[in-house]
Amino acid sequence: MLDVFAVFHDNPTVDLQTPTAGELSSRRPAGRSTVVNYAGRCFVRAKNRPALGAKKRFQSFNRGDTINELRVIEAHEHGIAREQISRAALDTLEGLQAAGFRACLVGGAVRDLLLGVPPKDFDVATDAEPEQVVEVFGRKARLIGRRFRIAHVRFGREIVEVSTFRADPGTSEPDADTRELDDAGRVLRDNVFGSIAEDARRRDFAINGLYYDIADDCVHDYVGGMDDVAACRLRLIGDPAVRYREDPVRMIRAVRIAAKLGLTIDEPARPPRELVGLLADVPAARMFDEVLKLLMNPAGGRVFRMLREYGLFAPMFAQTAAVLDSPSGAASEALIEQAITNTAARIEAGKPVTPAFLFAALLWPAVREHAAMLERDGMAPAPALASAQSAVVGEQIQRVSIPKRFSIPMREIWHLQPRFHRRRGKQPSRLIAHPRFRAAYDFLLLRAAVGEVEQELADWWTQAQNDPSTPAPGSGAPAPAKSRKRRRGGRRRRSETV
Repeated sequence: MLDVFAVFHDNPTVDLQTPTAGELSSRRPAGRSTVVNYAGRCFVRAKNRPALGAKKRFQSFNRGDTINELRVIEAHEHGIAREQISRAALDTLEGLQAAGFRACLVGGAVRDLLLGVPPKDFDVATDAEPEQVVEVFGRKARLIGRRFRIAHVRFGREIVEVSTFRADPGTSEPDADTRELDDAGRVLRDNVFGSIAEDARRRDFAINGLYYDIADDCVHDYVGGMDDVAACRLRLIGDPAVRYREDPVRMIRAVRIAAKLGLTIDEPARPPRELVGLLADVPAARMFDEVLKLLMNPAGGRVFRMLREYGLFAPMFAQTAAVLDSPSGAASEALIEQAITNTAARIEAGKPVTPAFLFAALLWPAVREHAAMLERDGMAPAPALASAQSAVVGEQIQRVSIPKRFSIPMREIWHLQPRFHRRRGKQPSRLIAHPRFRAAYDFLLLRAAVGEVEQELADWWTQAQNDPSTPAPGSGAPAPAKSRKRRRGGRRRRSETV
């Protein structure tokens, strides 16, 4: 195994001309290092470096006026074992390595393994370009993305995301920055490839800039991420104002990571109030995915409180935030927080959850207030509720899109709420048989818990479900009807006239 420490073009003093692919050659550039070429790729191996057991092993990379120090953490120090990595991720890493490319586990997976948290998924970074990844894996791989061109490699039901090392334009001359940015500084397209050191510097948080290389089973740290792991700290790489303008989603990502892992957000990395409005420019479809990551996880309750603390909730749910910030908003905030807490409990228990219920809770305060306003203007309750739903949802999807497979059941949950007040005759049986009854009933319990409706109403419906004469909740079966007596004789025929 080659003793590889850095990709060749991280050292600006080395001649970039290399021998034929597949040849193994060695030559000395300027400075105290040795260039090794293998399979057409060149690497710099530091000369007279400390022995493997030494406490510190550093190599500096000069990228303009920025110095990146490489720290290599060996297996006995970091404690990551291959058995903790999914088979699909290992097959991806080994496949790229066998094809002559460098490939490392990167990002959240390395971070979580170091913190003792099972990773949700595994991402790979490589010096192979996206098209070369497809050549290696054939029909298993497909290219996606416009803003960042990446490859998805599928192994059964698991997908491994493979990205190419990208250049760090922050260390380049202004004229050399080929990224496409909007007026606010948000990156619209960035497909300029570079070295692993540059790739580490362009990542969002130092704790996400760690690379686990299966070639030597070491963790390669170019940005001081290991110190942040030890300190349980979330630190942004670079100038926070610039980095948050490049991608405003980083602000909510900081909250999610800190809440999930129990980290302290470094003071300069805390989302600045003057930039939270940039979230309004993020595509609504992307924001939907981010909201699910934020709130549909075991730490959802902590995430919600931190979003409110840093002013990040309002750009995503402006109508709801206006109600929560009003003098009477405490009950609505309690309803949302309880819905998120209940969702987290179901996730931890392995029970199914649906975004429809969560979005019903998130938007209900705005729907309720809008319907009340229409009723004060003289509109009947039923059409007022329907009109309020359309108005609130129509405005909300401009910020956070809600696919119809979730928005339709969400509106059904709202639509059924007035029917809980109708408890005479066959109406309870018909409501219990409704396919969306169970979700609507759970929503009623939330409303009762915060004092929006009487607890007696919720208790009555709890007891009604135990009545043997009522159909099973959500069965869709009609209430049993009385049998009609059959008429004897039948219809008389008209006598024919001759």
